[in-house]
Amino acid sequence: MTHVHITTWALGIILFFVALSLHKSGKRKGSRIVQMILRVFYLLIIGTGIELIMRYHIPVTMLYILKMAVGLWIIVIMEFILMRTTKDRRTSVLWIQFVIAILLVLYLGLKLPLGFHPFA
Repeated sequence: MTHVHITTWALGIILFFVALSLHKSGKRKGSRIVQMILRVFYLLIIGTGIELIMRYHIPVTMLYILKMAVGLWIIVIMEFILMRTTKDRRTSVLWIQFVIAILLVLYLGLKLPLGFHPFA
């Protein structure tokens, strides 16, 4: 199940950048279609994350709550970036938040017991 969650995250981030590049190249209709597919992936990401917590009966500690909150914040930031880009508004603060949140989630994902341990 961990692989499914990581795969949905990876595909979600790829779709996010595809939607951005389609919008920047002027293909508005294609960008909207990719955004709708991306929103389905948001639901899959949240669903697989909940499934991971419930399946392994993990005691929900503060670090897991923080990881879930930051993961949800990444989804919100991605949607805000796409929304502000379509309205031609500045997104620099959102990009900074996006990078910090991604680094924090990766750190927590590699530190916590559930998941991969490449440095162990």
